[in-house]
Amino acid sequence: MSAAAAAATAPEAAAPAKPKSRKLLYILLGVVVMGLLAAGGALYLLKKNTADDELYDDEEIVESTPARPETPPVFLPLENMVVNLADPGGNRFVQIGISLQIQDKKTGEEMQAYMPSIRSSVLLLISQRTSEELLQLAGKEKLANDIVANISRIMGYRLPEAAPVKGEQPKRKSQLPPNPVQAVLFSSFIVQ
Repeated sequence: MSAAAAAATAPEAAAPAKPKSRKLLYILLGVVVMGLLAAGGALYLLKKNTADDELYDDEEIVESTPARPETPPVFLPLENMVVNLADPGGNRFVQIGISLQIQDKKTGEEMQAYMPSIRSSVLLLISQRTSEELLQLAGKEKLANDIVANISRIMGYRLPEAAPVKGEQPKRKSQLPPNPVQAVLFSSFIVQ
């Protein structure tokens, strides 16, 4: 090889290598940026959905809670009663304390005039029950509903009407005043 040929190959060998393509760097950078954008978008959507769910939860609570009445209810306690139950053998009895939740004080004053009749009807209702009935929640609820019905009958109040069965004609509205007896509450309930 001649010196000229060696000199010609030396510059080629000593010539800087071709610059590496930055194409791979740009692709990696693009993938990282797209990943960050996707993660940010997902985070935004998750936060937005969570905020919407909390908003709907609050609306459901507002819708499910009944409107607060203008006046608070009045509670009319009845004297505690000890009543023999209708069990075979007649050796079971119940000691019961009842309070009536009524609409207002005026109703309470009106009910005081009928208290002997109300108390008597409650005693008769309880005496027709067995201890087995009264020890179950359904039995206590039925007793409370029956007490409301009897008090309403005595006082001349209208009972809440059940929805008409499909195919039946709706009943005409009664001319009786609406029922101000809202609930029967048991303050004590001992079956022996």
